[in-house]
This record gives sequence, C-alpha cells and structure tokens, in this order.
Amino acid sequence: LKLAWFFDTGNTQGLQATSLVIDGVMYVTAAWSILHAIDAKTGEELWQFDPEVPREESFRYCCGVVNRGAAAWQDSLFIGTLDGRLIAIDRHSGQSIWSTQTTPKGENYSITGAPRVVKGKVIIGNGGSEYGVRGFVSAYDANNGEMLWRFYTVPGNPANGFENPQMELAAKTWTGNWWEHGAGGTVWDAMAYDPELDLLYIGVGNGAPHNRNIRSPFGGDNLFLCSILALKPDTGEYVWHYQEVPAETWDYTATQTIVLADIDWQGKTRKVLMQAPKAGFFYILDRETGELLSAEPYAKKVTWASHYDMETGRPVEVEGQDYTAAPAMVYPVGLGAHNWHPMSYSPDTGLMYIPAQHIGGELKQEDNYQRYPRHWNTGVDTSVDMHNAALSQTLLKTFVEGYLLAWDPIKQQVAWTADHQTIGNGGTLSTAGNLVFQGTVDGSFKAFNAKNGEQLWRFNTQNGIVGSPISYRVDDQQFITVPAGRGGGLSQIIGIQHEVTHVNGRILAFTLTGSESLPAVDKLSIPKPPAMPQVSDDILSQGAIAYSRFCSRCHGTNVVSDGAIPDLRHLETVWHDNFNAVVLDGMMEAAGMPRFDDVLDEQSAAAIQAFIIEQAHQEYQRRENPSRLMAVKNWLYQQLADGLKFLSELQ
Repeated sequence: LKLAWFFDTGNTQGLQATSLVIDGVMYVTAAWSILHAIDAKTGEELWQFDPEVPREESFRYCCGVVNRGAAAWQDSLFIGTLDGRLIAIDRHSGQSIWSTQTTPKGENYSITGAPRVVKGKVIIGNGGSEYGVRGFVSAYDANNGEMLWRFYTVPGNPANGFENPQMELAAKTWTGNWWEHGAGGTVWDAMAYDPELDLLYIGVGNGAPHNRNIRSPFGGDNLFLCSILALKPDTGEYVWHYQEVPAETWDYTATQTIVLADIDWQGKTRKVLMQAPKAGFFYILDRETGELLSAEPYAKKVTWASHYDMETGRPVEVEGQDYTAAPAMVYPVGLGAHNWHPMSYSPDTGLMYIPAQHIGGELKQEDNYQRYPRHWNTGVDTSVDMHNAALSQTLLKTFVEGYLLAWDPIKQQVAWTADHQTIGNGGTLSTAGNLVFQGTVDGSFKAFNAKNGEQLWRFNTQNGIVGSPISYRVDDQQFITVPAGRGGGLSQIIGIQHEVTHVNGRILAFTLTGSESLPAVDKLSIPKPPAMPQVSDDILSQGAIAYSRFCSRCHGTNVVSDGAIPDLRHLETVWHDNFNAVVLDGMMEAAGMPRFDDVLDEQSAAAIQAFIIEQAHQEYQRRENPSRLMAVKNWLYQQLADGLKFLSELQ
C-alpha cells in the first residue's frame, strides 16, 4: 500500500471517529464535534460543519473533546455534540436541518459517541458518570428531531416515582441515597441492532461514583450498571438484560464494541452477541434471550474475579479486590483490558481482533469523600506523589502493555498476539482478504496476516492513531483510510515522550498505486525552564498530589503529555508568569482550559507550578544535557522495573 492522499483537519485534539463513505464522499467527525465532508477519492474538503461547542464548558467532558463519528439516514447525517445536542445535517450541502438538546442544560452530561439510526429513529446516549449524572438513552424522529422515547438505565429518587416497572425493579438492587450521587450508568458508546429480531442492544457504563461502598453502602447489584440491555427500538420497551459485573466498583463498563454474529456453538447455530469489555472477560450471549453462553478471560491477567459461575451467570469475586477494607492491586484497572477502540470479527477466520491492553494498579478508597460538581468524583484515591519522571516512564513502559489480540470465540482461547509499544492503540479492520489493519498510538499503521498475526506492512504516520481504519471503493479503486491523531482519555493520561513536533488531526488514505508523501516534521525544540522555586520537599509533594488529582487526566501522568493538549513541561516564561490567571481565573477558558478556583487556591496552585517546573528541569536535562550518570540511572530503573514486574506476575 502507498499513500494516495492526506487531509489535515486543522484540529490538534485527536481523532477517534470511524469514518462513513457514501456516494464517494467521506464524512468524519473531529474534536469539538466538527464534521468534515471530504472527496473520498482525492482528499479535497467539500464542506465543514462546526456546531460551535462552547469551549469554556470543557470541564464537563470526562475524557477529551473527541467524537467517535456520525450516523446516516437517507440524505441526512446526524452528530452528537459535546454539549449534548443532536444535530441533523444535509449531507450534500452541510447545512443544519434540525437540532435538539438531548441532555439537561447546565448538568455535566456530554456526548462523544456516534448516534445510531434504526428505522428512521436516531438513537443517542451520553456520558458523564464521573461527574455524577444519571444515564439514559433516547430516540428521536430522524425527520424532525421529535423525541419518541427515553429509557433510563439506573433508577432515580423513589420519592419521585418510577418511569417504568424496570426502574422499580432496579431500585430494589440499590441501597442508601444513591440518587444523590447520580448513580451513573451512561450509554456513552456501544449499541447494535438486529433487524431480524428487531432488537436494539445498548451497553451501559460504570457507577457514580466508581466506589460502590459510597454510592450503595449496604450492597446490591446496582442494576443496570455494566449491563447489556435489549430494547424494542420502536418504543424503548425493555426485553432482557445481562449484567456483566454486578455492583461494579472498578470503573468497568459494558460500553465497548458489541458484535452480532451467527456462530456454530456446541453443534448448534446460535445468534450471539459478543463483547470484550474493560473487565477482561470475553462474553458470548444468546442475543434472542440474553442467556450467558461463555465468559472466559481474554486479558493477560484478571484479579477481581476468579471465574464465572455458569449456573448463575455471575462472576465469583476475589475477596479484598473491592479495595474498601484495604488498598488492592487490581488487574485490569479502569482503563480496561480493552476500552472503546473498536474490535472487528472475521467470519472467514472465525477470530475477533481486539485492541487489547494489560494494565493493573493499586486502588484505594478515598478518605473523607467529598463531591465536587465540576470535577471527577470516583471515591477512589487517585493521588500520586512521584517526582522521578524517568523512573515513572520506565515503570509505565514496563508494566503497561498494548497488543493486538486475535481471540477464538469458539475455542475460547488466544489464537495469536502482536505486541505494541503501549496502550490505547487504534481500532481494527478485518477484511475478506485475510488482513487485519490497526494503527498504534506511537505512530504506525500496520497490516497483519489475519490467520497467524504476521506483520505484512507498516507506514510511519508521524502521529499516534486511536481511531479506526475503514475500507471503501471509488471508481473501481479500493482505499484504506485511517485517522491519525492522539487524543482522548487513555492517550491523555498515558503520554508518550515525543521527540518531534506534534502533528495531529490528519486523515490518511492508501491505495496500491498511491504516490503521495507526508511533509517532514521538525525536531521538537523546548524552552529552557525557569529557575526552580525555593520550596520544601513537602510543597513539591503537595504539588505532585494535587497535579495527579486535577491535572493528569488531560496533561498526562508526571506531566508527560500526549501532545494533543499542551505539554506543561514546555511552557514559555509568559505562561509561568500568568499561571494563576490561567489556572484560577479562567484566562484560557475560551480555548478549552477550565478554571480550578473551586478546588485550588493560590497556595496549592503554586505547589502544582513548582512540581511542573521540577518536571520541566528533568525533561530539559534529558534532552539537552544527557550524562553518563543519567544513563546508569536509567539502566538501574529498568532493572528495578523488570524485578517488580517479575514479582507481580508471581501473585
């Protein structure tokens, strides 16, 4: 394959979308819910639709300002926006047809997932569990935007009555005043539709807060968290459910890719629903009834449950893994053994191709839990006091593994794997030519033999890939395209040290006869950091902890950014001079940087700034003045990391 064309969106915040191609036109969403129409043969932009999402509301958005795609119906396209709108757009002109607000204004809901269209009804969910919202999914008339039905996924305050019998049933599985926390259960991504059975399947997310000991202190399964629900698409009426992780407390979700297939299961053709969600087990359900057929671990390590009891369909939890009595080392942590990145199934090979990852972590209950309306509320202590960036990066590189997993659903075992540099890699495309395509977050686009995992081709994309490739044909010529652009939850939290200038928001198209090439990228030049503030080690520790709680989910662990959002180690002097104006006064709200004066004061902001400057000095030393001593230290860090990993694998 050779590069045929590329298109720069002009947006640096990352591309997570799976593109649509209709009548030779590609439709792809970018950050801030912007929709681009591109000539799928030449890469020329035809039009752009910007819903003008208010940048100052970025504090409401859990995991970046990304968007996972549009839906199409007749001559209309549909997008969900970060601020909760559903918009219909004429696919020929790019003009808005109608727009409706799907979420309560002023509450911390957001939309990053793609809508689905079923029989003229646009189905849309939302996100926001970390901020304490109550999840629901809604259907709208594709012609005029009229709401047709809404199904809540968790119960509200019983004093206000219940919307349907299912909510009354679900309320019996909750305890305490759960509604005061919102309860969560948002439908932020996966949905699927079976036209033969006329059933809509939705995946429900995690609880709010994550810690079940806070949201439901006296136990209960907490329906319908972390569940697959089957609904009638005409009315939203409940048909069946299967709860994958009852009373989830690890940020586990059932919102990952839902794949529908007919397979030969134990000598009989079964209509199945398959999913490989965060929790690390591969679920196969009878999609007619919701019966659990299989739940085997696909992840390299799962500690929260030993197995599933096939008589009851429930997991057998491992004592102590709920981290309430004492901190617990849990695999996988909330980033998951597989997150939102789409997986694909090949009926030819019978294999599922999963963008898998191996990541564990210590979970600890948050002492003196307090809810902050504008921030994450998990009930889990996320504070980290780590100052040595080189050691931190070595530990992450050693303990965090990303890989492409080919899983055999029938044999319930691994067929093959292909290792990647880190986690958060792009979705997969499996073709009838027995190829699997996947992009990686470190900047490669690869093709593998679908049967044995042999790497057949690789292209340097100059920037990480988290979205999914597609295949299409225009004028008898086949194209493979992929969006390149890091951004969003995982790649923001786990940043990669990059040595060249950041290139983001680019669509790449490949053919067998392409002759295009990418422009060269410049080596990254960083400013000399300001003088180190004269502060105590205690102040630096306070800064590290505050940074990990309020800053790391966007600017990266130990201030190592993915590049989509500014790397704070590379701040020019003018930004350090105006640090409080940005962090406390909201000087950059219009650009998407929220203010933090509701949780930070001048003293804590100064501590964070001191920690950032400390990390900047370490980065400057690494790049501009590496020493033999530094090389020796890095070698020792690697030996330490390897030893710790060996010990962890013995557990």
